[in-house]
Amino acid sequence: MKTFLKATTSALALAAVIGLGSATSAAAAESIVRDPAEVPAPITRSEPATVKVELETIERVAELNDGGTYRFWTFNNQVPGPMVRVRVGDTVEVTMKNADDSWVGHNVDFHAVTGPGGGAKATIAAPGEAKSFTFKALKPGLYVYHCATPTVAQHIANGMYGMILVEPEGGLPKVDKEFYVMQGELYTKEPIGTQGELTEDYDRLIDELPTHYVFNGKVGALTKDKPMTAKVGETARLYFGVGGPNKTSSFHVIGEIFDKVYDLGGVKATTEDVQTVTVAPGGATIAEIKFEVPGTYVVVDHALSRLEKGLAGHIKVDGPENPEVFNAPKKEELADNH
Repeated sequence: MKTFLKATTSALALAAVIGLGSATSAAAAESIVRDPAEVPAPITRSEPATVKVELETIERVAELNDGGTYRFWTFNNQVPGPMVRVRVGDTVEVTMKNADDSWVGHNVDFHAVTGPGGGAKATIAAPGEAKSFTFKALKPGLYVYHCATPTVAQHIANGMYGMILVEPEGGLPKVDKEFYVMQGELYTKEPIGTQGELTEDYDRLIDELPTHYVFNGKVGALTKDKPMTAKVGETARLYFGVGGPNKTSSFHVIGEIFDKVYDLGGVKATTEDVQTVTVAPGGATIAEIKFEVPGTYVVVDHALSRLEKGLAGHIKVDGPENPEVFNAPKKEELADNH
């Protein structure tokens, strides 16, 4: 209780805090992971429209690591929140409901908004409340959204972030696969690998000392739970963002080169043949890879000590071997040689 009160003191001025309830074992068993394949379909219409976006802020206990759980704060029950896809010129109607059993107030700030606070002030909601606002999507690109209730870093670290893609007129070039990946960090009193329910460490948060780094919500989310899949010859587009709240990512896929990167998450300028992309907290990028060789490709932040704190993902590529591009001994051959 002491840690909770310290971590939420500044939030009390904006929203009421309700009684603490114990999480059920069923909630703990339900996965927090957002499937990276959950990407809305490309927009085919040629005229602007009104798009309704419904978010619910839900706090619940779920697995953070094998045998370890954590009370996440989420948009729509998973981390990251749902990917939103609109077209430039669309009017976006956002409704955000804060679940009745939340401990604290929440809101949402869209970086795609042109207007004070990105919608944060308009959506401040105590537990049980719902708030709405509208905005016009003026600038195409890939943008982060997140909770902006003080302490803002606390709400983001606990899982309250997602992305919205504002497509340009005519859309983006067609690709074979699209994936949605976000990087975050968590701050717990207990080290990574601890069993049972872990507790938030507010002091570590303020000092920017994460104990866990995650893709799509938890350790192992994109290696064991929901690895990405593709085939040789396919081009995959990765919509990648950093919820943070604090650490910049050096986005890299081991054994591949990004054929095209949309600079800084915009869609007007691209750079070809890129090894590693710097993505700031609250920033995003769009990167494309055409796979030439089968195998498992590891997605990392090239600040590689973060591997030891949980940060890795897999892209599993099936198809025929391509020895002209890559030719190496197989595991059985290496075993015979030794």
